[in-house]
Formats: sequence, C-alpha cells, structure tokens
Amino acid sequence: MRGISDSLAVYFERRMARILLLGVISGFPWVLIGSSLSLWLKEDGLSRSAIGWAGLIFGVYAFNFLWAPLIDRIRLPWLSERLGQRRAWIVALQALILVSLVLWSTVEPSADLSGVVAIGLVIAIASATQDIAIDALRIEQIGKAEGEAMAAGAATAVVGWWTGYKLGGVVALETAQSFQDAGVENYWQAAFLVLGIVVVLCNIGLLFVREAPASERAAAQAEEEERIAARLAVSGPFGHAAAWLGVTVIGPLLSFFRRNGLAIAAAVLGFIFLFKIGEAFLGRMSLVFYKEIGFTKSDIALYSKGLGWVTTVTFTVLGGLFAIRIGLVRAMFVSGIAMALTNLLFAVLAWAGRSEPLFAAAVVMDDLTSAFATVTFVAFISMLVDRTYTATQYALLASIGTAGRTLFAASSGALVDWLEGDWGTFFVITTLMVIPSLVCLWAIRRKLADMLAGARVRLFGKEAEATPAGTS
Repeated sequence: MRGISDSLAVYFERRMARILLLGVISGFPWVLIGSSLSLWLKEDGLSRSAIGWAGLIFGVYAFNFLWAPLIDRIRLPWLSERLGQRRAWIVALQALILVSLVLWSTVEPSADLSGVVAIGLVIAIASATQDIAIDALRIEQIGKAEGEAMAAGAATAVVGWWTGYKLGGVVALETAQSFQDAGVENYWQAAFLVLGIVVVLCNIGLLFVREAPASERAAAQAEEEERIAARLAVSGPFGHAAAWLGVTVIGPLLSFFRRNGLAIAAAVLGFIFLFKIGEAFLGRMSLVFYKEIGFTKSDIALYSKGLGWVTTVTFTVLGGLFAIRIGLVRAMFVSGIAMALTNLLFAVLAWAGRSEPLFAAAVVMDDLTSAFATVTFVAFISMLVDRTYTATQYALLASIGTAGRTLFAASSGALVDWLEGDWGTFFVITTLMVIPSLVCLWAIRRKLADMLAGARVRLFGKEAEATPAGTS
C-alpha cells in the first residue's frame, strides 16, 4: 500500500495548479446567479417562493449535455487557432458573462424582475456551456490510466470550484456591504461592476493553462464518422453531413451505453440523478434562512464563505486521499450519509435561534461533508468518460446530477412556505432525501466494481490491475 506522502505528492504537480484555476473559473459564476442574486432579490423585497423559483435558471446546467457535442467538435473562428478549441470557448463565454454583469448594473429587480432573471439566465447558459469545455480541459490534463491522479485532480478541481464560489462570495458580499455602508443606493448594481474585474483576471490566468493538441481526438472522431457514413450507405455531402451529426450527437451516447451495458448505465444515471438533492434543497434556501434568523451579509461572508472556504479546501484534499485509500464506492456511501446527517445541525440552529457558535459549527460540518461527497462524485464520473467524447460524456453525467438538484430544489422556497416557515422540519426533510440514491448505489455496487476495474483506481480498498479505462 502506498504511503500518505506518496499520495500527497501528486497534489504538488504543476498540472494541479492549472486544474485549480479551471475550478475557480467554473465556480465563480455560481456566486452571481446563486448567492448574489438570492440576496439581491431578498433585499429588494421578493418572497421566499419567488427566490426559490428564480433558481430555475440553474436548470440549464441540467441540459447542457444537449449542446455539449457542438462544444466538443466546433472550432471557433480565429480564437481556436490561437488558444485551442477548449480555451477559445471558455474565453468567448467569459466575455458574455462580463457583458451580462454590465447589464445587471443597469436594472432594478422591483422594477424589472423579468429583465433581471433573463440576464441571470444568460449568465447561467454561458456558465453551463463553459463548464463543458472546462471539464474536458481538466480531464485531459491527466492520462487515461492515472487513477490516483484523476482522484487528486478531482479534489483539486473541487477546491478550485469552492475557491471561486466561496472567496468570490466573500468579494461579492463584502463589496455590496461596503457600497451599502457608504450610502450607495444601488449597491448591488455597483458590486456587479467590481465582480466584472474578477472575470477579467480569470481570463488572464487561463492563458497559462496548457491545452493538448486535438489531433488524436479528432482522428478518433473522424474514424467513427467514416464508419457511420459507410453504414448509412449515403455518399456525397449529405452522407458526410449525416455522419458528422451522428458522431457529434449520437456517438457519445452510444459509446457510454456500449462500454457499460444498458442496465449498469441506467443504474449509474439513476444514482447520479438522486445523490445530492437534499444538499441542493439546503443550499437554495440557506442564505434566506441566515437572513431570517438575524445574520448580516458580513456574518454570512465570514462564516459561510470565508470560514467555509478554509474548511472546504482542507477537507477536499483530505477527501481526495480518503477516496484513494478506501475506494470510490465506499467513499460515496460514507460521504453521502455524513452529508445528509449534517443537515440536522441546521435544524438545531433553526430551533435554537441566532447563535454564532452553532452557525459556525453547522457551516464547518456542512462544508466538510460536502467536500467529501463532491470530490468522490467528481472523481467517479470523471473515470467513466470516453476520451474520444470527453466534453460530451462528462457534460451528460454532470447534467444528470444537476437535473435532480435543480428541478427538485426549485420548490425549496415553496416547501418552506408550506411548512409556514418551520425551518427545523425543512432541514429534517432534506436529511432524508439522500436515502433513495444510497439504495440505488447499494444495488449496483458489485457491478460498479467490475465496470471500473480497468481504471486502476481503488474501489473497495483493493487495487485493480486490469487494462486502463477507455481501452478494449
């Protein structure tokens, strides 16, 4: 068995710094359409239900796999030649987010709620689309057979995502609070202009992330295209167009089900869909809950964002080691149960009332268990993808998970209203929501071991020695 120092060494490789930055770029937009938008609407007088339903804009993350094939294959004119296919898409979409922030600075929710939500939807679409390229670029930084490096890369990406989300949240909340304290009437609008600077800095950092040539991937796609064209028995431009469409849209799906089998593939998708629903319910209403029991934006920035970031970074790295040492499937069981149980701390906080020690404890434990759950989840789905269709297949799997969280969590505000503001009961209900996913995981645990045996990662604490994932 490898020592802990050997397992830690992979975190200090240069490619992990690049993966960290990609995570930051991916996480920051959630500050805009999550924390910032929720508080902006809350402080502008909107109801809990309205804030909850506004969260439906996150639904685009559940469907970005529909256009992921295009991101996987289409090269943007001029930009792709200079930056590479993945980075070109990221830069273009970051520019769209920057324009949206400028537009947000000109509107008022009470006067034009539809306009505010529409711009938020544009940010969500741009963010969900850039995630397709970011996840592909992140996975392609690591070799196909590097199971431990993939787990470490997943942990590093999660650290980056939470850094972008948590520290970005600190910047957003403290900036808005500073403008408010200074007497600026439209303090959130002014804060969005400052947040635009963060977007610019992220793009500068992106220039230091290497992108491997797409020649091998393009060759594999071209070979598949020729096979489909031959089967269609249609020659000429129409035949090639049909083959291109088949490889772009259908090929990634067929590859996933062909590699894993129909039954196991469907079961995996079911688990991914259900795993983090309870966490999503809590997350959607957490800032509203904090405000209602008396915490200020500065309190939230300190405990939920600042302290939460330190906890998340620390335990995400430990979570990566945890997954490596005991295996991904076992790690998902443990982290899923722990993630659900920590929701009970928020129930205690709701029943006790405003208490900074309880608030700190709840945030720390929530971030700790969420870090464990997220890193094992990301590593798990990263090992499933076929490198010929990296962007499309990862987007498909990630979207399935997002669909469960988004579609159900949109009703979180309505559930609190139905409970007549009984936050304690609400958090108890979110605790129970993890059970269906763990039942699903238990039912397929043996098949998962066989399916991932070729990845040379630790599954149940036993090292697999078969061929690398993605080979036959």
